[in-house]
Amino acid sequence: LPREYFIGVRVPVLKKFVKEYKKEAESETFLKQLPHTYYEEYMVHILLLGEIKDYDTCMKVVEEFLPYIDNWATCDLPSPRIFARHKEELLPYVRRWMASDQTYTVRYGLGQLQRYYLEEAFSPEMLAWAADISLQEYYVRMMQAWYFATALAKQPQATLPWLEQPGRMEEWTRQKAIQKSRESRRISPELKARLQGCS
Repeated sequence: LPREYFIGVRVPVLKKFVKEYKKEAESETFLKQLPHTYYEEYMVHILLLGEIKDYDTCMKVVEEFLPYIDNWATCDLPSPRIFARHKEELLPYVRRWMASDQTYTVRYGLGQLQRYYLEEAFSPEMLAWAADISLQEYYVRMMQAWYFATALAKQPQATLPWLEQPGRMEEWTRQKAIQKSRESRRISPELKARLQGCS
């Protein structure tokens, strides 16, 4: 990103600012003012929408915002809290985002799949959804690898075949997922040993 795109305000300061700014009527106007000029404005935007308490309103703001995300740091900030209580309604959006031709929309969708659907809401077919993404952009592939490493920690039986068997996903992504898994503290030594011969 160009240097003039940054003001230089750190994320902890932005988070503190948003806690107060969200109480102001002006914050609702700000959410309608796209595109922004500065990186920090995009960070404030995604932090603000994360505070919206009504699911339908929040989803509308998210959908309006996603086409403007142009970096991984903004994309990967914590998702709206309200999403955790609406997993069933959220899932069709996640699938649509993952099918997008926009790098950070796909990455955002994968991020939600990782956050909300690797525990009680998990289904093995979701691993295929993540593996079958056709967009071969670096920041998408890295998110796929991160997803599979996290999935291995939380759903090892379903996930392990995807990493052990070549051909089930794009090879670079499989190797990166194996690397991330072997570096993770959440993966058992036994699983790491199994993966050692897969790379």
